[in-house]
Amino acid sequence: MDALVGRLNSPTVRLIRDGSRKTSPCPPPLAHKVTTPNKVKSAERFTSYPSKRPGVWPIQLCEPARARLPSALLLDNMARQPVPVREFDRGAKKDSQLNETSIQPVPFLFAGGEMGARLRDHDWEATSLGTPDTWPGSLATLVRVMLNSRQPMFVAWGPDRTLIYNESYAPMLGTREGAALGRPFFDVWPELRHEVGALMDRVFANDPVHMDDLKLTLHRNGYPEEAHFAFSYTPVPDDNGTVAGLFCACIETTREVLAERREADINRRQRLLLQQMPGFVAVLASPQHRYEYVNDAYVALSGPRELVGHTVREVFPELERQGFIGLLDRVYATGAPFTGRALPIRIGNDYADRFIDLLFQPVRDEAGDVTGIFVGGYDVTERVLAQRALEESEASLRELNRTLEERVAERTAERDRLWTLSEDMLARADLSGMMTAVSPAWTRVLGWSQTELLERPYASFMHPDDEGPTLAGLARMGETKRPTRFENRIANADGGWKPIEWTVAPEEDGVNFIAIGRDLSAVKAQEAELATVQDALRQSQKMEAVGQLTGGLAHDFNNLLAGITGSLEMMQSRIAQGRIGDIDRYMVGAQGAAKRAAALTHRLLAFSRRQTLAPKPTDVNRLVRDMEELIGRTVGPQITVESVAKAGLWTTLVDAPQLENALLNLCLNARDAMPDGGRIKIETDNEWLDERSARERDLPPGQYVTMRVSDDGTGMPADVIERAFDPFFTTKPIGVGTGLGLSMIYGFVRQSGGQVRIHSEVDKGTMVCISLPRHHAEAAVDVPAPQEAPDSGGAGETVLVIDDEPLVRMLVVDVLEDLGYTALEAGDGPQGLKVLRSDVRIDLLITDVGLPNGMNGRQVADAAREIRPELKVLFVTGYAENAVLSNGQLDQGMQVVTKPFDMAALAKRITSMIAGPT
Repeated sequence: MDALVGRLNSPTVRLIRDGSRKTSPCPPPLAHKVTTPNKVKSAERFTSYPSKRPGVWPIQLCEPARARLPSALLLDNMARQPVPVREFDRGAKKDSQLNETSIQPVPFLFAGGEMGARLRDHDWEATSLGTPDTWPGSLATLVRVMLNSRQPMFVAWGPDRTLIYNESYAPMLGTREGAALGRPFFDVWPELRHEVGALMDRVFANDPVHMDDLKLTLHRNGYPEEAHFAFSYTPVPDDNGTVAGLFCACIETTREVLAERREADINRRQRLLLQQMPGFVAVLASPQHRYEYVNDAYVALSGPRELVGHTVREVFPELERQGFIGLLDRVYATGAPFTGRALPIRIGNDYADRFIDLLFQPVRDEAGDVTGIFVGGYDVTERVLAQRALEESEASLRELNRTLEERVAERTAERDRLWTLSEDMLARADLSGMMTAVSPAWTRVLGWSQTELLERPYASFMHPDDEGPTLAGLARMGETKRPTRFENRIANADGGWKPIEWTVAPEEDGVNFIAIGRDLSAVKAQEAELATVQDALRQSQKMEAVGQLTGGLAHDFNNLLAGITGSLEMMQSRIAQGRIGDIDRYMVGAQGAAKRAAALTHRLLAFSRRQTLAPKPTDVNRLVRDMEELIGRTVGPQITVESVAKAGLWTTLVDAPQLENALLNLCLNARDAMPDGGRIKIETDNEWLDERSARERDLPPGQYVTMRVSDDGTGMPADVIERAFDPFFTTKPIGVGTGLGLSMIYGFVRQSGGQVRIHSEVDKGTMVCISLPRHHAEAAVDVPAPQEAPDSGGAGETVLVIDDEPLVRMLVVDVLEDLGYTALEAGDGPQGLKVLRSDVRIDLLITDVGLPNGMNGRQVADAAREIRPELKVLFVTGYAENAVLSNGQLDQGMQVVTKPFDMAALAKRITSMIAGPT
């Protein structure tokens, strides 16, 4: 036998010689790896086996003892029992002088076949586990269990989770198996660190894990592959009771899972085929004929009702007396299939028979016993009824044949009467371009004789511009083999043209066709007359609206002008009289009237959607919340104001002050509709509009923010709702309101890209909904700027004023001079550009937007910026030139004020722009 000395599985080897006892320490056990001796010496009857490791005594065996050693070395791999091995002492001469060497191996490694040998041969000193004799008892027990088990198992031990596995687990490693033993688990399986790492962490935290199916992607054979496992992870304590490893018993179920998946896919395809079959299919189980499956055709035949899980008798009790359930019982009992054709059947409340082709096929199990019935068939009602109709028709034809000549004569006479008396033009023509027969109506309608019509090609009667559409209609008839309609103009004998609507139908020969023409002259005349009337009606309505608008404007502006001119006249009179003490009263009155006129103009611009807006990203919830207190004070204590804010409300791009004004107007209208008190509800919401909904509301499809104001007041009838947005229309008493509130809201919302709708019922209340487009930006937060008083005087700054209105220009120049600035004037854009191109210092350009002589204010400002890039510009406008101002998107250093403006506010704006940054 090979050298017994070397790495043995015992802590010590005790050599007993000449009755004396010497003990030499052995190296740490290395899983019973037997080392070939480095030298073998023969001396007489002794063979010496020196050890390759220091500290181990050599063993000298005589030849007989050497021969007996394999049978004497009985290693107990189930218990740590010393096994005696007899050995000669160096000086011994007889067999009787053999002493015993007590060898105590590491028994749990002496098992497991090839894997056990690999475990014994492995250099465990190079791992974190150390030599097997130092392993905890729990680890040794698990290794012994694994080596003696045929189920795939592994142990992951220690902080680096060193991998030990049995022979059944080895194939799961694929090409990695040769280098996997004794390595950290995630060095062997790096691709599993994410999926399995968390599970192992749970186990090492003393939380067992069991999974019946874990799907993993493995690279064990050099390529990614799907794998499935059923396993359990069990925490394993060391000798101190601390979890030091995990034990896994696992089974790879990849083949089974993929097979089940393939089988399920096959079953799904089979069910899909059954589901899509044109014939009806059902599967019945048990002697009670309980539904297990039905396809769509079966449901279509039986009507909507619960089928699966119920018996045929429960679902269709009416089939009992029709004999079908008896047939099912017989098929189930005998195992003989049943086939029937065109069987009459009535289901539910059928008032007439249906007809079905039917198959009852028994379903058998592996033992051949009937376990159910396959039901299949087709609804052949139409075929049966068609066959019956055909038979009846054939009988009728046979009856008809008996009187054929008489009937032919009658029908010929009837056709001739229709041909002669018809007011429509009838013709038979061919595709070569000639007519072979025409009815008398041709002559009555067009004035041409029958001879003229049959001798000339029919294209010669058509208007040249209509030849293309006519030929296209004939071609369409030839392609589809179906009747086709089109219009053209046909010449009459007087040289004029008549509009004719044609219906053409092909004959079976594919060459000839029948044409029926209807004179549309009267219809076209009626349409023209109707169009004229409609145009007149629209013009009348337009003039009525303009009259209403101008009448309302004249009334309101006459009142305001009376206050202004009257105040000015009284001021002039008092000044002439030297009574200047009353001047302030008249001045305040004139200014008040002027401001009301400005407000009226503002409302008119809002209605016409031509006001200058300053849209900003706005949080409507915040706007409503900030307005609640003001609304509550305004509507009074008899009205309860309730707001319902939508969480997560989108942002919208809108002029917030205008929206506040619209909300306040709606709440005031609601208050006026509830004279005895009531409730106002303000709601916000997000809304998606699809193509249909957006088309109904005259909006582009998309996302919108809605604000609804509703009340439980008197409501409005339909005719009032139709006119609610008309300017100066009001249902309030004379002197209460201007009738511009809703029209202003409508114009503002439409100018902002939104829509306003009114829903109202008399005596139930009104709801007004404002929809505004969603804006994908955060709402702007107004941070009040510090109030700094501007300097009252200039420091040599120069301002160029361009305005075509001399009075406005004079007032602005006076303001500038009062502020201490130098003012330059120009009446239009070209004059202003001359000044701008000069060397004169200009610190600010004030220009009207609407200027004459070919250049508006925006064009002047752009030209000025090319000459003087840092020039500040203040636009002044009495109209809404939003297109000129790029819809309110002004460049840096540009601002806008709207006429009429307060002179003090204008002065403050001028001073702040000159003093501020560019």
